[in-house]
Amino acid sequence: MWRDAVLVAGKDLRIEARSRVATNQVAPFALLVLVLFAFALDPDRGVLTRAAAGLFWVAVLLCALLAVQRAQTVEAGEGTADALRLSGLDPAGIFLGKAGAVAVQLLVLEVLLGLGLVVLYGVDLAGYPVLAATALAATLGLAAAGTLYGALASGSRVRETLLPLLLLPAVAPVLIAATRASEAALGTGGLDVAPGDWLALLGVFSVVYVAAGTVAFGPLMEEQ
Repeated sequence: MWRDAVLVAGKDLRIEARSRVATNQVAPFALLVLVLFAFALDPDRGVLTRAAAGLFWVAVLLCALLAVQRAQTVEAGEGTADALRLSGLDPAGIFLGKAGAVAVQLLVLEVLLGLGLVVLYGVDLAGYPVLAATALAATLGLAAAGTLYGALASGSRVRETLLPLLLLPAVAPVLIAATRASEAALGTGGLDVAPGDWLALLGVFSVVYVAAGTVAFGPLMEEQ
């Protein structure tokens, strides 16, 4: 399973590296979202600093949606899904590989967005261990949920519009928990915000979706 996961993840990452969609389209989109948020809220740096954690994770969530849709479009257009079904690879390994590739792309985008917060919002990054743990747990959960719901929606003719309707409500706990944990690390969430409980929620969410994906991805592939 793990060997198959590495093969699939390597394949997806090579496709993205050659197409440069993530660097030429998704990354500029993510930074544009931060700029638009800055215009929409208030030119006061204090307001932007207090809202930085939530705006960051909204931008990450939108990028995750684009990354998952991109992965599904490539497979549908090139017949890769049929090739994967006939390849004899472990469906659980395919799921882990695809989720891992999405997670790697999101982590790179999160680093870029973090720099954007410093430059555009004047955020003073602090609490690096909490921020790193939050990013890893939230990214894993988003990638696993996105890959699972992407496979669920891929068999539909309206998968481009069905995927957001399925994914966004499901990952709302990630958005809330990641925002609260990040606020605690940055010191912008008030005295009653403790990151431990929110990190535990992120961990539970990630484990649930990784486990569900490894079990359900095989039947979902057969139904596509």
